[in-house]
Amino acid sequence: MAGRAPGASRKFDYTLDYAHLDLRAHPELYRVGVGEQGVLLVEPYKSELLPHWRFRTPEVARESSEALYAMFLAYLDADDFVGADMARKFIQMGFTRARRYANHRGGRKYAGPVPDDKKGQSGAHGRAERPRDPEDPVKAEAARIFKAKWDEAKAHPKYVELQRAHRAKYG
Repeated sequence: MAGRAPGASRKFDYTLDYAHLDLRAHPELYRVGVGEQGVLLVEPYKSELLPHWRFRTPEVARESSEALYAMFLAYLDADDFVGADMARKFIQMGFTRARRYANHRGGRKYAGPVPDDKKGQSGAHGRAERPRDPEDPVKAEAARIFKAKWDEAKAHPKYVELQRAHRAKYG
């Protein structure tokens, strides 16, 4: 791809020391990755966004998704793609977690423990998926609220423009 540095990758880089790395100061190190990769790692955004992330009821989900979306817009206003993308990921995570709880009482989608070497990464990692419980309508509504905000965020023209520019510049 034109503009990509040699060896640059679109994959999220789990080898970076995120606990000691400020991605606002070093946006060149950020990779979007797939889905929600890095959502609970990338600072200072994780610390700014996580306190606003809740999905227990539709009312809580509405308040949370609106707060996160307002932060998304503020990051866009500041031309901060990394912040906007992290806010988008928190909104997406609100949808996926509420959907998981709607489908699986207690939120456990897979049987058995998470392998220690796979914590924080997506996927089943060879574990069997538990059968779905009857849908929880409260969590399903919370998921719908987040899904609407997620769709709005990922289609926002300035977000799309900043994402394209970030990928062209950094890979």
